[in-house]
Amino acid sequence: MTDAALPEPVAEETRPWPPLPRNLTQSGPKLSCGHALWSSNYEWRENVRLQVAAGKRFERVRLVDEPLTEGQAFLLTSGLGNVAAGEDIRVLTRAEAEELELPEWDFWLFDSRTLVRMHIDETDTTVGVELIEDPEAVLAVCQARDAALAAATPSADVWARVRSTV
Repeated sequence: MTDAALPEPVAEETRPWPPLPRNLTQSGPKLSCGHALWSSNYEWRENVRLQVAAGKRFERVRLVDEPLTEGQAFLLTSGLGNVAAGEDIRVLTRAEAEELELPEWDFWLFDSRTLVRMHIDETDTTVGVELIEDPEAVLAVCQARDAALAAATPSADVWARVRSTV
């Protein structure tokens, strides 16, 4: 697959994970490779920058608890670097997701044609992924994605509110 053919991913993340990394330092959170969480040199972020510059979109909706878990606060913080790279990460509360009747499982959509359903067990371990290309199933998740994106709040706005209360 060439760079020009890379699909546009969209994700919905429903789990209250991840647990906080064990390598957080007093000087600020670091990834195990040594990059600050908001570093612009992270490979994923470089790919996002390049793909967005080529006209592609990266969108994700994270479902969160009220109040946020430590893992969710960590994801908001670490996601700010992804947002700076061009990814649109939005936040929706679980209550809002229930009102919208969104799927109760994590998924990725690629170019609105391919659905990847994540299978996660009760210990929050990914135990498999399912590739789904059935047009009806993909359409239903595309509609859920559209509803979630429309109702969700940009993560930078959520983080600004959370930070101001700390």
